[in-house]
Amino acid sequence: MAVVMETRNVAAAYDRWAPIYDLVFGAVFRRGRSAAIAAADRLGGRVLEVGVGTGLSLPQYGRQCRLFGIDISDKILDKARERAAKLPNVEAIEVMDAEALRFEDGAFDSVVAQYVITAVPNPEKALDEFARVVRKGGEIIITTRIGAGVGLRGRIEKLLMPITSRLGFRTEFPFERYAAWALRNGKVRLAERSALPPLGHFELLRFTKI
Repeated sequence: MAVVMETRNVAAAYDRWAPIYDLVFGAVFRRGRSAAIAAADRLGGRVLEVGVGTGLSLPQYGRQCRLFGIDISDKILDKARERAAKLPNVEAIEVMDAEALRFEDGAFDSVVAQYVITAVPNPEKALDEFARVVRKGGEIIITTRIGAGVGLRGRIEKLLMPITSRLGFRTEFPFERYAAWALRNGKVRLAERSALPPLGHFELLRFTKI
């Protein structure tokens, strides 16, 4: 039976992660954060960071970027608000569902989602929202764990899903889902797919709005 993730459960999971989030995820995802930020910096302009968490990334963006950070967990945003208060290029930090963004079409030059897609109950719905709110020529910049899909690792990922879903993320999410989404959406093309540490299970994906 497929494991179903629900938004309220994901929010509750990250409320629990809030006190130790930086300690657990700070160093592990540092390279991926840097790669995503560098891609957004090259574009500049208005950046929506989805799943901003405690705001670890916020101070690293160049001043040419105007930042709007959102997350589903209010508790995890407390630290992000503290960081944002010291940064003149942060527009706002708000609680918001990635699957129902409260922005007009084409409102951002880029959408950055770091290690978020595998934590969203309906990933393709969130990806559609990212494509909607980014301008033509803008980019959706994703760092993500790529599931194996098949083989021994794929079977292990499926077996782990009941556990990891309670922690707020899914292990089973192969690249083919991104490719199928891009084809169905029809408004984006893959501009980059690069491996990220650790262990080669993570990747940087950049989709350009066409």
